[in-house]
Amino acid sequence: MSTGLSGVPAGVRDWVIAVGVATALLVTGLSGQHSATNLDLLGYALLVAGGLTLAARRRAPVPVLAVTGLCAVGYQAAGFDVAAVAYLFAVYAAVRAGHRTLTLAVSVAMLAALPLAALASGPHDTSEAFAQARGALELAWLIAAGAAGEALRQAERRADEAERTREETARRRADEERLHIARELHDSLTHQISIIKVQAEVAVHVARKRGEQVPEALLAIQQAGREATRELRATLGALRDDDTTPPRGLDHVPELVERARAIGLDATLTIEGQRHDVPAAVDRTAYRIVQESLTNIARHADAATASVRIDCRPDALAIRVDDDGKATPGTAPLPGVGLLGMSERVTALGGRLRAEPRDQGGFTVQAELPVDRLDQTS
Repeated sequence: MSTGLSGVPAGVRDWVIAVGVATALLVTGLSGQHSATNLDLLGYALLVAGGLTLAARRRAPVPVLAVTGLCAVGYQAAGFDVAAVAYLFAVYAAVRAGHRTLTLAVSVAMLAALPLAALASGPHDTSEAFAQARGALELAWLIAAGAAGEALRQAERRADEAERTREETARRRADEERLHIARELHDSLTHQISIIKVQAEVAVHVARKRGEQVPEALLAIQQAGREATRELRATLGALRDDDTTPPRGLDHVPELVERARAIGLDATLTIEGQRHDVPAAVDRTAYRIVQESLTNIARHADAATASVRIDCRPDALAIRVDDDGKATPGTAPLPGVGLLGMSERVTALGGRLRAEPRDQGGFTVQAELPVDRLDQTS
């Protein structure tokens, strides 16, 4: 329950106002001049009900507007010439909630119904001057209540926009800081990987020059170094918005599988369904999921085989990567950077990710990426 500047809960304040208005209406009705009829109890009940209904004006402004209006017409018809104070509060609340057109329509009906209700209750001073003065006063009250509600609504809207602007500014600054960190990390990693790549290429060159057989592991290091360098350059280019080469996607998944085979992993790729154009974000994420999964298998799984299955559905892209490694259902995976990164990518696209040991041994990564509502991401 929200609290205001005074520290009093909003619900308590609403009830205090409602009881106060109901009391004021009842006291005015008891002290005023009206025809004694058998409708007195009904009139008193309508006076109290109109006021107490205001307790719900925040939650249901339109129903409260209708109830207070009917109560005002009702006690006028019962002979109680009491101002429609509760209805004015309801007008303020309804306009503040944004129901301007509906409030205007109901108020016009009220202005027409109140004089008729007063006439139905018995003889009154019905001179033209009195009627005009009364109508002008009621109209002025309604305009004032509506204007107050609209002014506060606009003030709240501007405050919300200011808060949203502050949040967007904070997010932009955070993005800029992440971009700076990414660039710094790129420079550091590029230097280290370049050294590894150069050393691997020198070792391969020397081995071939001597006529020795080049170890498969050394060739894999050489290829991985080249690929890592290319990936880092492409990533930095994308961060700087000056990359002209297309990003890695589903078309490059076979290369990942081939590289996994090159390091001794019996990897297979199965693609089912009709391939449709998918948003660029989904395309990139699918590639990263397969890449990270195969990398984890090579590093941690101690597996001999791995299977990559991609199911192209009309509304989603389903990816599954299984291995026969040492993971068992009783061992929970440690949430490393790779798994966390995959989870963040999939969640950002509104998809689902499951990464866990398989019942028959090994590990499985399953992701489902929606493609029918992400055109704006591409």
